[in-house]
Amino acid sequence: MLFNSLHFASFFLIVFCLYWLLPHKRQNQFLLIASYYFYSCWDARFLLLILLSTVIDYYCGRCIDDQKDQLAKKKYLIFSIIANLGILGFFKYFNFFSESLMALLSSVGLTFSKRNLGIILPVGISFYTFQTMSYTIDIYRGKLKHVDNFFDFALYVAFFPQLVAGPIERAVNLVPQILTKREFSSGKAKEGFFLIFWGLFKKAFIADNVAKIVDRIFAAPGGYGPLELLLSLYAFAVQIYCDFSGYSDIARGVGKTLGFELCLNFNLPYFAGNPHDFWQRWHISLSSWLKDYLYLPLGGNRKGNLRTYINLMLVMLLGGLWHGAAWTFVAWGAYHGLLLIIHKLYRQLIPFKEISDGQGLHARFFKWLKFFCFFQLVCLGWLLFRAESLGHVWLFLLSLGRNFYLTPYPATILKGFILYAVILLLIQIWQALAGTAFVFGRLPLWARSSCYAVLSYLFFFHAASSRAFIYFQF
Repeated sequence: MLFNSLHFASFFLIVFCLYWLLPHKRQNQFLLIASYYFYSCWDARFLLLILLSTVIDYYCGRCIDDQKDQLAKKKYLIFSIIANLGILGFFKYFNFFSESLMALLSSVGLTFSKRNLGIILPVGISFYTFQTMSYTIDIYRGKLKHVDNFFDFALYVAFFPQLVAGPIERAVNLVPQILTKREFSSGKAKEGFFLIFWGLFKKAFIADNVAKIVDRIFAAPGGYGPLELLLSLYAFAVQIYCDFSGYSDIARGVGKTLGFELCLNFNLPYFAGNPHDFWQRWHISLSSWLKDYLYLPLGGNRKGNLRTYINLMLVMLLGGLWHGAAWTFVAWGAYHGLLLIIHKLYRQLIPFKEISDGQGLHARFFKWLKFFCFFQLVCLGWLLFRAESLGHVWLFLLSLGRNFYLTPYPATILKGFILYAVILLLIQIWQALAGTAFVFGRLPLWARSSCYAVLSYLFFFHAASSRAFIYFQF
């Protein structure tokens, strides 16, 4: 069930209307049923898988909390982690690693018959697996008490707005909201419906229209000139941001209308001036998860510079692999790990205050220059993310490095791309300067109505046909 579909619109309308007629306990039960129905619309068979994860972590959470002996607590925690990663590893990575192993053995002259189990990747498994793991880890760390009611915990795991593509919610944030009575707030509802509208606009009007440009060029990069290839990288940067942040906005908006506050997952990431800043703005729920549950337990930056660099690279490699079972994602993670290491080295070698950190017109110019320059590095990384293989990346780079020449297609690309990019950029700059996403709410009624009217016209009459969200494959 896609957010950008009439099926979801009717589903959400029914849920919203019935939900606020029920008392708190019935609200939770109703949301759990609605969440399971929502997930079953993808593939009902995988409800058993999400139920298995729920049962394992509910049981382990109770046992960790009830045990007095630290060693016994750790045994249940290890069991939870192994079970969760085992399920994720089997469904997401079995074919990838088996095929990679076969290719390696074949390169040294050993051949075996290839066995493909035909494993289907359950939608959202990477998201809800990390979510349930954080629950048992936080109980072990003493940050959280176990949830007594199984059905309340099951709602935490399967809460439909963010079940399929995040944000990855921590139990310390979402569980108390599930256990506490929720009151309808017209202010939150207005914010929620704005986020739903803005997320749908970014997805259906910007991302899905820009996808036509990206798909055409990436399908055959050797047939295009450097200008088209460069524009396609910028186009994909716009596409993936609007696609993924659009989903997160809709999820947060739906949550607000139901009385929940989901975590912010994107905070104007293309206004980052360095890799550290970028990962505090892009897919915040994942980057903070990796920091708290992997980087810091590995030692963070507390064990010397060399260990810090190793930790950064290891975390980003695993972060890349989390996104998908392909060497391109591993390379993308390594690329961002290298950027983080270079930035950390730079800050150590040049510890003085940068010009852009100051005040005045001069500093603001260098600040925006930093945004522009780092954006180019981010776009280069998106090539690794979008390419079908490392060979595809090499072909793209070779084509990009050819002598500059024009084909008839750049004018067509430019005309379409500028419209989508400029609308996004202007609103994002407006949000950055205002310091809030809800910029329309600050306008007079006539101006707010005009903005909604223009965006609504573009959305209803110029949106592309519905596409699945990119992050559904992860």
